[in-house]
Amino acid sequence: MRAKLLHTQERELFNAFVRSQNGSFLQSFEWGELKQFTGWQPLRLVLEDGGQIHAGISILILPLPMGRSILYAPHGPIIPNCNQRLLHLLLQEIEPIARENRAIFLKIDPPIPSTQTQYRKALLEAGLRLVDKGKNFENVQPKYVFRLGIEKSEEELLNDMKSKTRYNIRYALRKGVKVRCSMDKRELEGFYTLLLETCKRDGFSVRSFAYFSRMWDIFVPRNMARLFLAHYEGQLLSATLLFLFGKQAWYVYGASSNEHRNLQPNYAIQWEMIRYAKQKGCTVYDFRGISGDLDPENPLYGLYRFKEGFNPTLVEYIGEFDLPYNVLLWQLYNKGEPLLRQMMLTKEPLKQRIKGLLFPRSSS
Repeated sequence: MRAKLLHTQERELFNAFVRSQNGSFLQSFEWGELKQFTGWQPLRLVLEDGGQIHAGISILILPLPMGRSILYAPHGPIIPNCNQRLLHLLLQEIEPIARENRAIFLKIDPPIPSTQTQYRKALLEAGLRLVDKGKNFENVQPKYVFRLGIEKSEEELLNDMKSKTRYNIRYALRKGVKVRCSMDKRELEGFYTLLLETCKRDGFSVRSFAYFSRMWDIFVPRNMARLFLAHYEGQLLSATLLFLFGKQAWYVYGASSNEHRNLQPNYAIQWEMIRYAKQKGCTVYDFRGISGDLDPENPLYGLYRFKEGFNPTLVEYIGEFDLPYNVLLWQLYNKGEPLLRQMMLTKEPLKQRIKGLLFPRSSS
């Protein structure tokens, strides 16, 4: 068994392994290329024997001030059957990378259900530490997600939905909402305009248009992402980005207009994405994150109700785990992050600087 860093010409070799293990698009070779655009340095490390990959991980390295860095493996590592020996070998091979980059810690958040306690035990025994940040969207990746199996027929999928969701889909289509998939990059501008409108309405920050343009160039030509648009009488009401990797599809970005919300375009566009994913051979449609706090008074409860109406399964992942290389700096980082997050929300000039350097989000 030997460790190997893969290069660009070995893209498909790495992706084929990740797909074979039902891995996430966040571990794809392409996601690392996208994050390189925002200052991360991607590395793809595998353990192989006889030309066969047995374990792998896509690591993102972010330089910090004072010559330090952090390592992050979004939805990694990829270790078949929670093989503890492979986990230890992989972590050993990451250590020289951490030393070379003076890393404070390595963060991982494998999309493993919390019910798989053996995986959690293996991570803890390997020296990783569980980082519990809360039930909303405090983690880098959502800890609570909705996933829908889409192997059934379209009629069965519709019948399994809540009656109100099924009604809203049909209502939107009956009233003249038209949904289509687009591969025309010029229409990305319409998506971004709606995204700005949505983020202003809901109080979220937003990436630059250049980021989404780069995303398009990396993923769309490789058939790993598609843009969906919902129009009514020529007016764009809703727009989404769907990612596809292996047998899985993810609803990652969504935007909607303040106008004609009564026409329920968001329901129609979700249904069209589900249909598209099914046609492309996917067996799972991932609605991505919701809050784990299901109190109706929670401001995020509306998002839960919207996604829940499609009858997906609620999955709680095991969460984030950190492997500190410098325990003191790791502790300072974790203690300072809530304060810095608040500064990001209240000090506009510092917003992008803090967000990009100290607690960058890989998924948005």
